[in-house]
Amino acid sequence: FGLPVFRWPKTQFVIDQIAAWWRENQCQRRTSLILAYSVGKAQRILAELLATCGSDVAKDIAVHGAMLGPNRAYREAGVELPDLPSAASLSSSYDWSRSLVIGPPSSQSTGWVKRFTDPSIAMASGWMAIRGTRRRRNVDRGFVLSDHVDWPDLISAIDACSPEQVWVTHGFSDVVSRYLTQRGLSARVLQTRFSGEEPEPTGIPGVPAVEESPGDNSQYFTNS
Repeated sequence: FGLPVFRWPKTQFVIDQIAAWWRENQCQRRTSLILAYSVGKAQRILAELLATCGSDVAKDIAVHGAMLGPNRAYREAGVELPDLPSAASLSSSYDWSRSLVIGPPSSQSTGWVKRFTDPSIAMASGWMAIRGTRRRRNVDRGFVLSDHVDWPDLISAIDACSPEQVWVTHGFSDVVSRYLTQRGLSARVLQTRFSGEEPEPTGIPGVPAVEESPGDNSQYFTNS
C-alpha cells in the first residue's frame, strides 16, 4: 500500500459502518455477507463487532468453514471469540435474513454463496480505498480495513528509524523509493521473488497491479 491514496480511517469508524450496513440489511431481510481473509482479518472484524454491538449478536453470525480452525487457534491463544458455526453446518431451511456471514474472498465465486437469502456482499480490505476495485470485485459495499501500514504510517516509520539507506521491496516499490530519494534519503528498489497478497488492479492511471512494475508514478507523490 505504498501510495499516498492509501490512508486508513479509524477502526471504530469502519466497524460502525459495518454494523449499520448489517442493521440495514436485517430491515430488508437480506443476508449480510462480508468477505475477509480467513486468518487475521476475519477475527479482527468479529472481535471489534462484538465489542461494539455486544456478545448477544453472536447468535446471528456464521462463518465459512475455512475460518473454523483459525478461530479455534485464536481462542486457544486467549483471544475472546465465540464458537461460531460454519454456514454449511446449518440446515437448508435456516433463516439467513438476520445473519452476518464472514467468508474468504475466494468464496464469492463458488456455490457456497447460493445458500444465502438475497445476500448483500461487502468486502473488508485496504484495497477498498480504490473505488474501481470495489466495482471489479462486484461487491455492494467496500469497507476500508487493513492490517498493513498505510502511506502516512509507512513514511513515519521510516523517518523514526533515521536510516542511512532504505531498500524497498514488494508492491509499489519504485513509488516509495523515488519519494524517499526526493526527500534526500538514499533509497533503492530491492528486487526479490517475494509475493504477498494476490495482485490487485489499482484502477489508477499509470499504476498497474501490485505485483507488476508500476513504471513512472511521479504524479502520485505528495509532500504533505
